[in-house]
Amino acid sequence: MMDSLPVTNNTLGEPESATNKTLETGASMVQNFAPVQRICAHLNAFHAYAHEPTRPAVEANHYCAHLNDDVRQCILYDSPTAPARIIGIEYMITPKLFHTLDPTEQKLWHTHVFEVKSGMLIMPKPSGVPEAAWEIAETKEMEEVVQLYGKVYHLWQTDRGDKLPLGEPQLMTSYTAEDQMPDFEGRLRDRDGRFGADWERKKSVREYIGVPEVRGEADATWAKGGMGHV
Repeated sequence: MMDSLPVTNNTLGEPESATNKTLETGASMVQNFAPVQRICAHLNAFHAYAHEPTRPAVEANHYCAHLNDDVRQCILYDSPTAPARIIGIEYMITPKLFHTLDPTEQKLWHTHVFEVKSGMLIMPKPSGVPEAAWEIAETKEMEEVVQLYGKVYHLWQTDRGDKLPLGEPQLMTSYTAEDQMPDFEGRLRDRDGRFGADWERKKSVREYIGVPEVRGEADATWAKGGMGHV
């Protein structure tokens, strides 16, 4: 009966109780949270619905860890501050692994080239860290991410205002051109205002980053005859 719940903008429900806060504090003092403690990068970008790319772009905060040298796994949140909803997951793999996949599987994956080169993908700067030092670290991260292929599913369709994660998981994808994303510049300016970022500067700084050769069936949404081609 979950699908009968009303759609509402009051998505976070009632404030957290004192009891729950006490339980969380106690658990954090005695339990081992090793898997999440491996998270080493916070990335922010926008996703499109693979089968319905004209829907509004969904902003996602990625908290990522390395499973090994070839695989990263990310938890996606709708906000970088608490309370934040887990809205999905993303896996990122190297070209070496991507090219072992069959063509049907490859169509579920996307590239990160445009996200990196356009300045859309950012690694938000922590407070207190000098901008110049952080820019170096962020750009080094982008040198790696530009090579990777991602597979992402959203579990919570926040753009609909759903009160809970309703329905089936939704395959998402990245954008490969500005004109694919409605109000590209407006969405990035709004995001940058909240994070103290500048996508246009990042685009300029990243000009030197080489564009990898993209082979196979990735980015199927945007291919002629692809799953979301319009």
